[in-house]
Amino acid sequence: MKKTQAGFTLIELLVVIAIIGILAAIAIPQFAEYRSRGFDSRARSDLRNVATAEEAYFADSEAYKSCSNSSCETGLPGISKLSNSVTLAITATATGFTGTSTSSRGSGVTYNWNSANGGMQGS
Repeated sequence: MKKTQAGFTLIELLVVIAIIGILAAIAIPQFAEYRSRGFDSRARSDLRNVATAEEAYFADSEAYKSCSNSSCETGLPGISKLSNSVTLAITATATGFTGTSTSSRGSGVTYNWNSANGGMQGS
């Protein structure tokens, strides 16, 4: 009675490991890019939300309000929490406001808002 052993050869295992390595080399840089774009989207979204809150504040008080980061959370209606990695600054003028937003974990893109020129600029 002959016993037969079944299993994978060393060559088969090396081929599988090489294929997994190639797939990982392709996927990891793409994952980092997707993640960076997600953080940029947070910065853009926070700027849009604060711009909407500025208009609501103007409807109540007939003036715009300058703020940055946490002072926007407490000083504007409807803003409960901004994203952690987002740096935001709003500068009010007599006729409108401008704002900038960027994420420290994103790609470094800075989003700009100008209420006098129709909103989001150059994004």
